Amino acid sequence: MPRLAGFVVEADGGSRGNPGPAGYGAVVLDPATGETLAERAEYIGVATNNVAEYKGLIAGLKAARELAADAQVLVRMDSKLVVEQMSGRWKIKHPDMKPLAAEAAKILPRAQVTYEWIPREKNKHADRLANEAMDAGKRGKQWEPSDSTAALDASAARSLAGPPPGPPGDAAKGAAAVRAALASAAASGGSARAGTAAAADPRAGGADALFGEAVALAPGRADAGPARAPAHGAGSATTTAPAAPAASAGGQGWGPDMGAPATFVLLRHGETALTPQKRFSGSGGSDPELSPAGRRQAAAVAEALAARGTVQTVISSPLRRCRETAQAVADRLGLTVTVEEGLREVDFGAWEGLTFAEVQERFPDDLQAWLDSPRAAPTGGGESFTAATRRISATRDRLLAAHAGRTVLLVTHVTPVKILVRLALGAPPEALFRMELSAASLSAVAYYADGNASVRLLNDTSHLR
Repeated sequence: MPRLAGFVVEADGGSRGNPGPAGYGAVVLDPATGETLAERAEYIGVATNNVAEYKGLIAGLKAARELAADAQVLVRMDSKLVVEQMSGRWKIKHPDMKPLAAEAAKILPRAQVTYEWIPREKNKHADRLANEAMDAGKRGKQWEPSDSTAALDASAARSLAGPPPGPPGDAAKGAAAVRAALASAAASGGSARAGTAAAADPRAGGADALFGEAVALAPGRADAGPARAPAHGAGSATTTAPAAPAASAGGQGWGPDMGAPATFVLLRHGETALTPQKRFSGSGGSDPELSPAGRRQAAAVAEALAARGTVQTVISSPLRRCRETAQAVADRLGLTVTVEEGLREVDFGAWEGLTFAEVQERFPDDLQAWLDSPRAAPTGGGESFTAATRRISATRDRLLAAHAGRTVLLVTHVTPVKILVRLALGAPPEALFRMELSAASLSAVAYYADGNASVRLLNDTSHLR
């Protein structure tokens, strides 16, 4: 079943005196990636804690509505009062609360919103925003986005908390439980409670059957600043993340055996005429065929995979260069090719067919925005990395459900491969600019039943030429 689109809203408010100087904070998160989509905070003068909390809720719901008015929203707050009142289980008696609750209820249809109480220590992002707003008010100013350190605080908290449960590689703790809560809310209109994260359990498993050396074990978190590089570059780069054993239920040591993982072998298509020139080539361009070099690469990687003998299914992007690469492999393995629309490359809009330098010359502002934010789309209606991540995450979840315990070859493009690896590592969106994938290069991600994933990279195709 397709993953339900939605947002998580975390909100809080505080008063230094109750009543006293008060402020609120709210954040909208993507439940698939844990990415911060919007932050809101404001100093509201003298007010009570409850008023500030309601103000935070209102701001968070409005921010979610601005992003997508038809999305399902899971609101998480540490205010038992607000959660129970907005869920309809407690009556609203205080005259100051009634108009605020009514305002919050009108922002989105009731069927789209579910409320969940969480302990204060799990609401640190919104709490920090609220305190920043009160600090700004103390200085006689209003909070500005440049004041925010809450996202960093939340990132550190997630890193210390360990990996999430559910679809492997999601960066936010509890992302899978959030999706389940959203789906439950949509089905019943009732409240839902998110689960807790499982402990990390490093593995070698299925991906190791393809590649001998462990390169990275998910989830990890990259802390270095963003590097700038074109999205489509040739060459070889290795991304690593530390792996640490976790305690099992029985004490120190490795976690329990979760059985055979679902392993996705990720194959970038062979070269086209555009590849050596490092031109943007997405799903909105000319759909080029493989070049003679690309056909040789496809044949060589087919032989390499046949020698391994582990691939059981071949799935391809609908674009021609991938279908040709996939068919070469499938023919060698005696398999058929299934086409999966969700594996297509992003649409680069007006940048299709241009080099990085040409885009920089013609669309400098749009290019800089694209480099600075995953939510920015290429000029002319292209697809942003945020939108692509949602699409590819949903495709991953669907394929995992259909191919549990199997080794599946996904023949796709540079951006989908990077996104799948990034999600498996729990790395931030800017990590997409730190990876380069050669044509016909191989990577693999093994997904385990407990939500952990291991990543193997083999990004040297010099022997395939």
